[in-house]
Amino acid sequence: MYPFRFSKAASEREAWLAGGRGARYIAGGTTLIDLMRETVERPQAVVDINALPYRRIESGRSGLRIGSLVTMAELARHPRVRAEYPVISQALELSASAQLRNMATIGGNLMQRTRCVYFRDVTAACNKRAPGAGCSALEGDNRMHAILGGSAACVATHPSDLAVALVALDARLELRGQGTRVVPLAEFVRRPGQTPQIEHDIRPGELIVAVHVPAGPYTARSGYLKVRDRQSYEFALASAAVALHIENRRIVAARIAVGGVATVPWRLTAVENALLGRTPGNDTWQAAAMVAADGAEPLRHNEYKVELLRRTVARQLETVGGA
Repeated sequence: MYPFRFSKAASEREAWLAGGRGARYIAGGTTLIDLMRETVERPQAVVDINALPYRRIESGRSGLRIGSLVTMAELARHPRVRAEYPVISQALELSASAQLRNMATIGGNLMQRTRCVYFRDVTAACNKRAPGAGCSALEGDNRMHAILGGSAACVATHPSDLAVALVALDARLELRGQGTRVVPLAEFVRRPGQTPQIEHDIRPGELIVAVHVPAGPYTARSGYLKVRDRQSYEFALASAAVALHIENRRIVAARIAVGGVATVPWRLTAVENALLGRTPGNDTWQAAAMVAADGAEPLRHNEYKVELLRRTVARQLETVGGA
């Protein structure tokens, strides 16, 4: 590990000032420490923000407000979340290991960087790590990479299971720095385009203060499915967050997002539209899932994800909506 300055912020103001000067924030440290050890990131200053007052989970008629320093484990076991937003608790419990979930925070989870092997190998070409260097994944081993949302500069997948569930539920982030602003999570995470090194819509010195999840008649009938090479501590090949509102044998609302297949948590509005007004059942699930991979651009080694994505969506629609 190389030398760097370390400090603890006793107040929001101290944190904002340090961040504005280029310091990196740390809470659970489950991502940043790894990247520093591998010399992928080399911040000159690191600021511990664990003393800040962002640790409450509030649930009411308007929805959830989740402090950014709440741990993944705390949110996953919260009784109101488990009962009224099961897609969130399931996505968390399918993430990482129990030890990491006890340490990692919600804000940190949403800010984590890709697990692309070329990004984490400092000898490989990676535009996300070194803009202009090229992308080794395009012609290399790209079995794990994105089929949606990629560009000529980057095809790395977004790593967060939680973000997929939150995008499906139209979550918004409360950000605070010089002022306070609220940004939809779907807009906060950025597709690579020609600037893959810019991953989030966050300004110098800004912190994620809280996550807001609006209430809806579909949140309780929801769930998360993660397909991976092994059962534990593995990132998704494909995943699906599904939330449905069904009344009188008709689908009146659908919220669907997928992970493991795209450069950002990917909302499937075409699938949602294909479900509206339909009768729940296998034919409906299969027909809607057929458009899940529309617009996909598979690479040499990941064409299998096109069919895997369709099957993952169909299976989770059946699980949540019933056969």
